[in-house]
Amino acid sequence: MSTAYLPSVIKQFEYYKQLGEKTFAQLSDEQLFQQYNALSNSIATIVKHLWGNMLSRWTDFLTTDGEKEWRKRDAEFDNDIQTREELMAKWNEGWDCFFNAILPLTEEDLGREIFIRNQGHTVMEAINRQLAHYPYHVGQIVFIGKMFCDKPWESLSIPRGNSNAYNADKFAQPKQKAHFTDEFLIKKE
Repeated sequence: MSTAYLPSVIKQFEYYKQLGEKTFAQLSDEQLFQQYNALSNSIATIVKHLWGNMLSRWTDFLTTDGEKEWRKRDAEFDNDIQTREELMAKWNEGWDCFFNAILPLTEEDLGREIFIRNQGHTVMEAINRQLAHYPYHVGQIVFIGKMFCDKPWESLSIPRGNSNAYNADKFAQPKQKAHFTDEFLIKKE
């Protein structure tokens, strides 16, 4: 097993966390709670669902099932977060739980068996499962944010119309080993 998996996957999750945060920053408080229609989720509701999933999956994940008895999944879809501060507290609590669970892992841990709803997964499979789930919802957050943004949207990747210039810059540099998220992630102080 390559020792690059854990650092790479951690960068991927950090990148998607940051995409959500860059979306929140472009929206008014009201837009975070707006629903397109009665059957759709607001950004706040999606955050609440991610929070519930992260706490359930990653609390004591090596020793207890990832679907905790105390989780109230259906209630995660009640649109009852009231403030940006409450939304950000849930967002950060969920991500902190997740990162606190995976940051100490070693390559040897990746093959250990854990359970989610009584179904066996290796730790790597459980991480990969969430690497599909969390970006799915962050993509929804970004899409909703773009729809509701009432000012010019600040692109979270390569701005429309800039692909040629972006690629020219990349191909003007020597080949190098780097993670694609390195240029997008805001460095932590």
